[in-house]
Amino acid sequence: MTISNTSSRRLQRALEILPGFVSWNLILFPIWGAFVFPLAVAYFILAFDIFWLYKSVAITIASLVSYTRIKASQQLDWMKEVKEFPDWAYVNHLVIITTYKEPLHTLQRTLRSLASQTCPKASLLVAVGFEHRESSRSRREKETAIKKEFAKKFGLFFTTTHVDKPGETIGKHSNARSIVLRAKEKLRQNKCNFDYLTVSSCDADHVYHPQHFAYLTYKFLDSPARYERIWQPAIVFYNNFWKLPSLTRVANTFCSIWNTALLARTDRLVNQQNYSLSWKLLESIDFWDPEVIPEDYRIFFKAFFKTGGKVEVEPIYLPLSADAAESTSFWRTMINQYEQFKRWAWGVSDDPYIIKHFFISRSISLSNKIIRVFKVLEDHFLWPANWFLITIGINVVSLLNPSFSRTVIGYTLPQISSAILTVCLVFLSFILIIDAKQRPPRPSWVPRIRSFLFPLEFVLMPLAGFIFNALPGLDAHTRLMLGKYIEYRVTEKV
Repeated sequence: MTISNTSSRRLQRALEILPGFVSWNLILFPIWGAFVFPLAVAYFILAFDIFWLYKSVAITIASLVSYTRIKASQQLDWMKEVKEFPDWAYVNHLVIITTYKEPLHTLQRTLRSLASQTCPKASLLVAVGFEHRESSRSRREKETAIKKEFAKKFGLFFTTTHVDKPGETIGKHSNARSIVLRAKEKLRQNKCNFDYLTVSSCDADHVYHPQHFAYLTYKFLDSPARYERIWQPAIVFYNNFWKLPSLTRVANTFCSIWNTALLARTDRLVNQQNYSLSWKLLESIDFWDPEVIPEDYRIFFKAFFKTGGKVEVEPIYLPLSADAAESTSFWRTMINQYEQFKRWAWGVSDDPYIIKHFFISRSISLSNKIIRVFKVLEDHFLWPANWFLITIGINVVSLLNPSFSRTVIGYTLPQISSAILTVCLVFLSFILIIDAKQRPPRPSWVPRIRSFLFPLEFVLMPLAGFIFNALPGLDAHTRLMLGKYIEYRVTEKV
């Protein structure tokens, strides 16, 4: 190994250690700081509570804005708007669906949502990518069934089987790359106009709104910077909302709220889970990296740095419904949900790439880089620490240093902190009302009393936050810090 390679590896490891180092220090600071300089700890916790109040207000306003725009978008006839463009008929959409062990009915539900689009079905080019790791019998049965039902419903429909290769890591990213390279051959044979082609990355459990691709067509045609844009809908975990245990339903409710609110925060909006971009942009960054698990963030930052900071994510104000983690028993569902959050938290593994390119990308203005990079690092670095600082932070000082709690400041600061967090809960109630208006109605098999009692489930919020936010975040950060890299684990579908 050369000196250059050794230095590069050391830098990589240092940057991998950084998020966990910051997280653990933020969590432990109130404990040891309570003995050394309790006043500084108290003011630090108070400042963090004020910061959390700001975030609560911001997410409430953003949720309201997004909700209003989603409702308006659902009422608009997007195909009518699309037909105002003279070249609208040239636009095609390649939809890449990666699947591994998802049940047939889950795949069919996703494909039926595509077959129900208001845009011309001939403009939809659908590719379903199976994994060779799945049993050949199961794979063939599903492949045969979906080809029989959907082969003639789209402009193009084909399946692929991804075989793991040396240098790849297991996951959606490597399968998506395999699909898109195969699609490239087919589209060239069909003389596809790549200038008018978008590519959508879709999970096998995602259900599109009927107007999704009409809206996407409009956004593509309307944007003068269409080759420097990524489009993101609101990912909401509503497919199996009423089947979930209370604890995981609370966690997924907040995920849906957060994803919806982010659409109105274009300054920090980064594509995730299901997103679309032009073929030209995707090809210019050499598609998905076969070894990078957090493929969505990597796609954005590859494009961001490649284009000199010109790439932006634009919202599609329509819901896209996904399955929350679920299994055949309560405890399996809990484990399934934990693993899903840990995989999401593993997005922190992309921070070394982001930080390095922050410093070496000279063509991007400093302000643009700071806005984009620091907001992502803020979310990643604080992920495991938020719960500890908000829930038990201010009380730690009083418990560990009783003499400080008897001072005027030591007595007053916890009261101020408690008042601030109470105000945060008021804003939380507004968010829950917004979520109640947009989630699916109660199915007939769910007792009416359960829907009335649903708001009471939010007393579980501290416990849900600890199990499904703090712990998986800390797990991911610590693994990265120790060099214990995770393998992609597909969320079980039932």
